[in-house]
Amino acid sequence: MTVNADTLRQLPDLGGPAEPLLKVRGLTRHFAVKGGLFGRGRGAVRAVDNVSFDIHKGETLGLVGESGCGKSTLSRLVMVLMQPNAGEIVFDGQAIGPGGWSAREYRRQVQLVFQDSYSSLNPRLTIEEVIAFAPQVHGMSKREAVARAHELLGSVGLNAGQFARRYAHELSGGQRQRVNIARALALRPRLVILDEPVSALDKSVQAQVLNLLMDLKDQFGLSYLFVSHDLSVVQYMVDRVMVMYLGRVAEIGPVEQIYAAPAHPYTQALLASRPTLHPKQRRTAPPLTGDPPNPINPPSGCRFHTRCAFAEPVCAERVPALSGIGAQHRAACLMAQPGSGHRAAPGLAP
Repeated sequence: MTVNADTLRQLPDLGGPAEPLLKVRGLTRHFAVKGGLFGRGRGAVRAVDNVSFDIHKGETLGLVGESGCGKSTLSRLVMVLMQPNAGEIVFDGQAIGPGGWSAREYRRQVQLVFQDSYSSLNPRLTIEEVIAFAPQVHGMSKREAVARAHELLGSVGLNAGQFARRYAHELSGGQRQRVNIARALALRPRLVILDEPVSALDKSVQAQVLNLLMDLKDQFGLSYLFVSHDLSVVQYMVDRVMVMYLGRVAEIGPVEQIYAAPAHPYTQALLASRPTLHPKQRRTAPPLTGDPPNPINPPSGCRFHTRCAFAEPVCAERVPALSGIGAQHRAACLMAQPGSGHRAAPGLAP
């Protein structure tokens, strides 16, 4: 499979509209922890543990959870910035590896926008050089690459005549993030991973950048993996939500269904923790107490049972499977799994 280096157009749809753009199956990444006498192993941090999901063409999938739940590790695994211990990534019907996409071809179609807009830009390059760098690496001439950089600056709301020759330190935080978005679009990707793209920006600037991302999605035919801890932003941006807890998927489904009727107690606690100005909706007690357990030695069974108000002895014994709640809505909770042994679980169909 070859890439047209002269034009670097967005590659065509190979699998058809019904084929998910991205399929992740059983993705796992553990980090070995060393210590003690002679640096012997003490175990492993289970950052991502048997995670599976799809991203459909033209869809925005939100990824949420507490700090340390595995969001950033998962996004870097999807970007192939690190190798998994197990699992498979299939992009538009073809796996990454021998006989499928090479890492270079895959990364051309999947780009990442980082949270820190300043440290992700080279301070020694002008803005046009930052955006034009990747197309030149993939074979585009310098003149064409610079022309594309100017075009993309216009697409993200920055005048090329005013900003192209500036450096990163001469821009505001919102302007730098627009440059990062333009750089991510320079290779005409099909999937963009947005890792906390607006969390470091002021609220007024956040709204501008979020609206820009939605416009660019339609303009360039993009799909997004939107990683964020801000549940209000996620509700505004995404089509489906995936909730992670301690390296595993706790719940996944359409954003309307999950925000209206969350099935997993952890999702319920996250949504209840959102700030509100309505006096009758304010909480005096925290919806979730305690810190997440040690990922080196996570709890047996359901990993959330040590903090769950509905936990029963069976929760420490059985690992819950993702069970169907409604159309495309699934939760990894024994209360949602028929015949699981939990008193609140639905009975098995006759």
